[in-house]
Amino acid sequence: MPLTDAKCRSAQPGPKLQKLTDGGGLQLWLQPTGARLWRFAYRFSGKQKLLALGVYPAVPLARARQAREDARRLLGDRLDPALEKKRQAKALADAPTFRGLSDEYVAKLRREKRSEATMAKVEWLLSFANAEFGDEPIRQIAAPAILNVLQSLEARERYESARRLRSTIGSVFRYAIATARAEIDPTYALRGALTQVQGTPRAAITDARKFGALLRAIDAFDGQPGTRIALQLLALLFPRPGELRLAEWSEFDLEQAVWSIPASRMKMRRPHRTPLPRQAVELLRVLRSISKGNLLFAGVRSASRPISDGTMNAALRRLGYAKDEATGHGFRATASSLLNETGKWHPDAIERQLAHIEGNSVRAAYARGEHWEERVSMMQWWADHLDQLRIPCSK
Repeated sequence: MPLTDAKCRSAQPGPKLQKLTDGGGLQLWLQPTGARLWRFAYRFSGKQKLLALGVYPAVPLARARQAREDARRLLGDRLDPALEKKRQAKALADAPTFRGLSDEYVAKLRREKRSEATMAKVEWLLSFANAEFGDEPIRQIAAPAILNVLQSLEARERYESARRLRSTIGSVFRYAIATARAEIDPTYALRGALTQVQGTPRAAITDARKFGALLRAIDAFDGQPGTRIALQLLALLFPRPGELRLAEWSEFDLEQAVWSIPASRMKMRRPHRTPLPRQAVELLRVLRSISKGNLLFAGVRSASRPISDGTMNAALRRLGYAKDEATGHGFRATASSLLNETGKWHPDAIERQLAHIEGNSVRAAYARGEHWEERVSMMQWWADHLDQLRIPCSK
C-alpha cells in the first residue's frame, strides 16, 4: 500500500531498521534512532543497488516520489542513477562560482591599471553580491536572486549604489560569457526594476561677481596651506577633484608648464595634459616647498596617503558655503559656463580642457586634436580673468 504523509509522520522506530514501502522501489527507512531516510531500490547491470534521496520531512513524500520517477527515467535511458548523481555532484563542485568569476574580473581591472579609488568601489559593490550568492555556480544565479540584493540596498535608500551594483554584477556575467563559463546575463532582465532617482546637479557658482567673492574667501582661508592651494588650483585648472587630490609631483613639468595626468586616473581612461598658467606654476612652487613625498596633497597623518574625498568640500563649508552653493566638482561647471559665455574660445577647446569625450562618434573622428595652442592661451586668459574677479566690484 502506498505511503501517506500521516503514516510517514506517525511511524514509530523499533529496535531494528524498518523499511516502509511506497511502491516502484521507493522506501522510507525508519532507523532505531528515529531518523527517517528515503531510499530508492533498483537493479542495474544485474546488481541490486540503492540510491539515497534525502531525509524526511526535509524531503517530503511528494518530492521523494518525484526523485524516484527521475531515477526511473534514467534507468529507462540505461543510465545508473547513483553514478549520475555522483557525476552531477562533481560537476556542481567544479562549476565556476560567482565569487571566483568576480575575483577574476577584479584582477582583470587591476591589470588594466584602474585607479585604486575605482578598485575600492568595485570590490565594495561586489561584497554585497558575494555575501548573497558568491558561492553559487554562476550558471544557476537568476534575476530574482540579484534583485533581492539590489532591493536590500534600496531599502536603505542607497539607490545610486543599487544601480551601480546591477551594472557591476552585469560586468561579471559578461566576463563569464566571454570566457565561456556562462550563457546569459540575468541583469538585463532587471532593467527598469530599480527605483529611478533624478540626479541632482553638483552645486556651482556661475555668476562672475559671486565667484569673485568665493575666490577672495579662498585666498583668506586660514586652515591648512595645502588645502587653500588645492582650492585655488581647482579654480585655476578646474580638474575633477579626484584628479587633483591624487596628483603626484612626477606628473608636473613646471619648466614647460604642463601637468600630464595618466590614463589610470582619468574618468575616461585616456591620458590628459593640462597647460599650467603662470599663477598655477607659482602656487605649485610654493606647495613644493612645503610638501613631503611625491603626493601634492598628502594627508596630515601620512605623507603616503592623499587628503580625503571630503577635505576640499569641508573647507568650502568652513568658508560659509553650503553644499547646495559650492562644491569641489562645481568649479568645472563654473569654468565651463564663464568660458563659453565669453565667446572667445572654441567650444571644443573648452571641452578638451575639461577632458570630456565627444559622444558623437562621427564628430569625434574629426575632433581628435587637443587644441593645445588655444588651450594654452585660454588657460592663461582664465587665470588672469580670475585675478580680475578677485578685485571687489569687478565684472
